[in-house]
Amino acid sequence: MLAVWWRKVVSSSHPTHKFHRNSGMNTTHTPKLTVFYDGACPLCLFEMRHLMRLNTAGKLAFEDITATDFSSRYPTLDWHALNNRIHAMRDDGSMIDGLDVTYQAWKLVGKGWLYAPTRWPLFKPIADWCYTRFARHRYKVSYWLTGQKRCEQCELKKR
Repeated sequence: MLAVWWRKVVSSSHPTHKFHRNSGMNTTHTPKLTVFYDGACPLCLFEMRHLMRLNTAGKLAFEDITATDFSSRYPTLDWHALNNRIHAMRDDGSMIDGLDVTYQAWKLVGKGWLYAPTRWPLFKPIADWCYTRFARHRYKVSYWLTGQKRCEQCELKKR
């Protein structure tokens, strides 16, 4: 049942490529955070779509690391590290990763309270440990929850 619902979500709301860069916003301003995400991961894509919808102020930019031209546009970034866990670049050029990215991204769209507990000192080590396991097994988890290991629709869009 969940897999059927997920397929409807994926097929009805796949962003066009213009949303991957600067979230479709005016490109004359610099976003506060550029999120590097796995566009072939159904759960990752689901979260990015929510962030894209809430990104009305253009504080976030989104870069799909599976885009064919990604490495040529970001030659200094280690694709394998980006693929192991979510990363983001702040407007000052510094990089953050893991749940720090998730928290900062949701905070910039006004929903930081959702992930704030994952950054509290008591919960941070546990949350980070859990996220590391999730990131390592995200395709299996996606399959268990959605019936898809990889986003087939995304794969087709790139051809």
